[in-house]
Amino acid sequence: MTAPDRPRAGQSEAHVIADDAEALAVAAELAGAFRQGAARRDAERILPHEELDRLAASGLLGITVPASYGGADVRLTTLAEVFRLLAAADGSLAQIPQNHFVYVNVLRRQGSPAQREFFFREVLAGRRFGNAQSEAGTKHVLDIRTRLTPRGDGTYLLRGEKHYSTGALFADSIPVLARAEEDALHVAYVPRHAPGVSVVDDWDGMGQRTTASGTVRLADVVVPADRVVPHHLTFQGPQLHGAVAQLLHAAIDAGIAAGALDEAAAFVRTKSRPWFESGYESAVEDPLLVQRFGELALRVRASDALVAAAARAVDAAAADLTDDTAAEASIAVAAAKVQAANAAVELGSALFEVAGTRAALNGLNLHRHWRDARTHTLHDPSRWKIQHIGRYVLTGTRPPRHGLI
Repeated sequence: MTAPDRPRAGQSEAHVIADDAEALAVAAELAGAFRQGAARRDAERILPHEELDRLAASGLLGITVPASYGGADVRLTTLAEVFRLLAAADGSLAQIPQNHFVYVNVLRRQGSPAQREFFFREVLAGRRFGNAQSEAGTKHVLDIRTRLTPRGDGTYLLRGEKHYSTGALFADSIPVLARAEEDALHVAYVPRHAPGVSVVDDWDGMGQRTTASGTVRLADVVVPADRVVPHHLTFQGPQLHGAVAQLLHAAIDAGIAAGALDEAAAFVRTKSRPWFESGYESAVEDPLLVQRFGELALRVRASDALVAAAARAVDAAAADLTDDTAAEASIAVAAAKVQAANAAVELGSALFEVAGTRAALNGLNLHRHWRDARTHTLHDPSRWKIQHIGRYVLTGTRPPRHGLI
């Protein structure tokens, strides 16, 4: 059914974060709060309206707004760490604002001065972007059939249906990926409650249960011309659109892995019994468990390090954007995404290996880490990222400009 209107605290003015240090401090505080209740929200599919209101009010959603428009314009290293912290607390909740930052980035790249002035003011006030990108039943992920048709009065008519629309249910505006004249890709920033917009809460995934990544239906939605951005221009030169989007996905995976490791360690310290053959009084003294925890910690540390290195590469490329720097950033992000995805899935499963039989009790909901990791890492295949990395190393072939690497 279509979700009803719901007043939100996030619609009031939000705090404006001043710099990178404050952004990290706020993220750490929120992560601590969001960790409480994460298992219950997942188990009962309680959508995180209150948590997202708090996220919006905190000012974190505005931290990439350029300084010239009043934002903190934080480094990508900071933004990635914000996502890692949030995902370590709640892998579903951290996924919801990912598209918000992607579409703030679209405005930075292709928005007109007037569009930037309007939307950046909205973002700093705590307004949220969702997304309406993917479509079901098409040939592949870039086969976009939603249409923006020009009308005689200068407006557009928007028609289509989108799936996996993470964030749309909670959004103030929904950026819609659509094709206009000559099939060129555009983004239409559509008010969540505009006539003809229906957001259907029909997400039924095994993981990331509270992202509400459902369906958006667009039935003859009238869109003013000043709410349409020519996204196709992004890919006509060196760009970091894909690198930024994928960096945030990698940070989410790294956070899920870290959260699973923390929960496994806490469980073993407080609830696990030693295996009788070990000869020890407590599980934490078992040398085989110690060894396995060391191995798992290495996976997490490697993921964190590669995510941080990738973020530095994107920051460097943003400061001096060329085909070469953009390629290096994309490859660095691809490496981080592969490592973090593998670590998240492994840690989500290994949690039970080290914690033992009691950890499998459904009431504890420890399996949410694996379910979140397995679901999120299906977003785009690691095998193709490895292909691009291999070609880059062997022949110097730059990755393609399609926005998914």
